[in-house]
Amino acid sequence: MKILPLSAVAALLVLAACNSKPATPEVLDSNPDPMANTLANAAPVELPPAIKSEATLRCKDNSLLYVTFFQGDKQAVVRTKKDGTPTTLKSDVAGAPKTAEGGWSMTGTETNVTLTAPGKSAQICHA
Repeated sequence: MKILPLSAVAALLVLAACNSKPATPEVLDSNPDPMANTLANAAPVELPPAIKSEATLRCKDNSLLYVTFFQGDKQAVVRTKKDGTPTTLKSDVAGAPKTAEGGWSMTGTETNVTLTAPGKSAQICHA
């Protein structure tokens, strides 16, 4: 009769050993990310602004101006012909004149702008 209780205790010990789980799961990283530290210490990335509106404006000399305005009022893309070369004008502060290399300058809103193009005097354009 003493054999039965001893065998039951032995069986319970075997089952208890099989059912043991570590306190925290073991993670094996066999393929570490070589850029992990670089990415963790990288500066935040600023996304480009979204398009706010697009306008076709008639200028004082009867020409057309195609302008794409962006959110934040710090950037605009100007084309003097419908399929012409786009020129990106930027400013550091919203509402300040937007400029680009070569002598480009623009102030105004979606309905009324003053544009200075390279080699030309400033002209007013209206929507």
